[in-house]
Amino acid sequence: VKGSQKCELNCRAIGYRFYVRQAETVIDGTPCDPNGTAICVAGQCKSIGCDDYLGSDKVIDKCGICGGDNTACKVVSGVFKHTLTNLGYHKIVEIPEGATKINITEMSKSNNYLALRSRSGRSIINGNWAIDRPGRYEGGGTMFTYRRPNEISSTAGESFLADGPTNEVLDVYMIHQQPNPGIHYEYIIPGDNVISPQLLAHRRPGEPLNGQLGMPESPSHEDEDLHRETDILTGQSAGTFPVIQPGRFPSHQPENQVPAMQPPRQNREHNWKQVGKTECTTTCGKGSQYPIFHCVNRVTHEEVPEGYCDSSTKPIPEEEACNLFPCPAFWDIGEWSECSKTCGLGMQHRQILCRQIYANRTLTVQQYRCQHLEKPDTTSTCQLKICSEWQIRTEWTSCSVPCGVGQRTRDVKCVSNLGDIVDDEECNMKLRPNDIENCDMGPCAKSWFLTEWSDRCSAECGDGIRTRSVVCMTNHVSSLPLEGCGNNRPSETTPCNNGPCAGKVEWFAGGWTQCSTECGSGTQQREVICVRKTEGNFDVLDPYECSYLEKPPIQQSCYLKPCGSKWFHTEWSTCSKSCEGGFRVREVRCLSDDMAASTQCDSQLKPEEKEPCNTQDCVPEIDENCKDKYYNCNVVVQARLCVYTYYKTACCASCTRVANRQSGFLGRR
Repeated sequence: VKGSQKCELNCRAIGYRFYVRQAETVIDGTPCDPNGTAICVAGQCKSIGCDDYLGSDKVIDKCGICGGDNTACKVVSGVFKHTLTNLGYHKIVEIPEGATKINITEMSKSNNYLALRSRSGRSIINGNWAIDRPGRYEGGGTMFTYRRPNEISSTAGESFLADGPTNEVLDVYMIHQQPNPGIHYEYIIPGDNVISPQLLAHRRPGEPLNGQLGMPESPSHEDEDLHRETDILTGQSAGTFPVIQPGRFPSHQPENQVPAMQPPRQNREHNWKQVGKTECTTTCGKGSQYPIFHCVNRVTHEEVPEGYCDSSTKPIPEEEACNLFPCPAFWDIGEWSECSKTCGLGMQHRQILCRQIYANRTLTVQQYRCQHLEKPDTTSTCQLKICSEWQIRTEWTSCSVPCGVGQRTRDVKCVSNLGDIVDDEECNMKLRPNDIENCDMGPCAKSWFLTEWSDRCSAECGDGIRTRSVVCMTNHVSSLPLEGCGNNRPSETTPCNNGPCAGKVEWFAGGWTQCSTECGSGTQQREVICVRKTEGNFDVLDPYECSYLEKPPIQQSCYLKPCGSKWFHTEWSTCSKSCEGGFRVREVRCLSDDMAASTQCDSQLKPEEKEPCNTQDCVPEIDENCKDKYYNCNVVVQARLCVYTYYKTACCASCTRVANRQSGFLGRR
């Protein structure tokens, strides 16, 4: 339901999606959410702080202090990244006594294992080369949660988690079997002047704690009456004080509080007597129990209210061992490993250990102790899904050639067990049917194929030749090697003659000159003249005689060798001032032969990018229409009257000079 309806009594019928409001408000004290700490009061959801005040916003900080500012403790964290070479146990980090919020996590999944051992040498998790199954293990005065993700898709590594505090020094090890992926460790240790949680747990009611007197944790009826009477004497209502929880102490006692009345002195007619023991915490494997003391009449031994006995003389129950005989051994079944195959029938394994519980510790024992039990299987078949398979979707196509050797194809797809076409990687590539193969359509008939003779003779006059193309081909569009047509290859040339060359007019070109540049791109020239060819001689004619013929080029580009990088620059810009010295600029770049930017130019030969210009003095232009009409126009300027149209016209020259000076001054600023 919505936030505004959390304190309404809404009920939903089993098996239906609708709900009905039975009442506008629930009973005061009903939790607003299943996992929250807020409660409903008068139909409104109210939060409760860690100080047990309604509406308080105080929370427990990371140091475990209500309303703390995280400064009473110290966070110790790091990453163990050392490269290890030897197989076996390697110490990673030491967890000191009093540590809380312990988190030891492998940074990624590996074949290594984490192990935990006390400083006294007692193994807690994964000791003596025996790998424990994930679960909760007691050690160092706290409970450790051992996690080992086993999902195929998971990449998370192992971890130890514990709330603490520890009551002894613990050592964390790694059983090294493959390269270390990194181990992140973090825990919190108390700072200076911090109340030890262990001291709180073992403190007796009313015992001083660091100079402070704690409130009794379970006051008797007489004490409750005494507190009630004290509240009446101080004029305050008992309902206005919060209940002080264990571990939360008042900073000082109010000065105006009236001393509490002393309880009446107990007589010596009654004493404390052990009347039995508590139930043993375990049925086997060494549990614990405590004696039970009641107040009885010294003579009749009848039980009387505890108020008749002196509470200060009541014996403190001491722990006693019970049910010392070991528990029956049992098979500890580990989790199944990942399936050996992602699809189809595979195998998976699990670890089976014979274990026995004694003194709240689970020990690995010899397997013969579990012989009275049937041993579970250590291996099992598994199948995550049915493998996809190859399917031939079409028949072979026709051969790609009508004769000779060609190819034919067919459609092959990878299909899942649901009938969907999936990526080829989902199927076994080694079993993929061929989707292309060669096909032989038999020998092809072959012939020589010829083009027509060229229309133009190779010589303008005299003897020359004409050409044609000859190719050996099959009787269809595909070409084949020449060997198939035999040795009687037709000729590709034939002679031709356009008549005698005497008296023929033509252009005659001389040799090219040297390249105009020693490197880079340049030009070459040659001389071209019009001549008439006679028997053994040439007569030079006017170019007009050869005008009907295409004249050969008289210039061509040339390139001897690369020049390397050179400086290029643009034209100079316009001068910034027309007189009294300005400057002009241009852009200079170093470019390679292919006109790309380069850094190989000689910096000493770099052209200037800026130079002065128009250094001559400025000659003011005299405007015949702008003159001073009065001799004392300087007074007009001093009085700043040039802003008015009359004075601006009567003293035009003076006002103009002042305006030019002001504009020049502003420009320099």
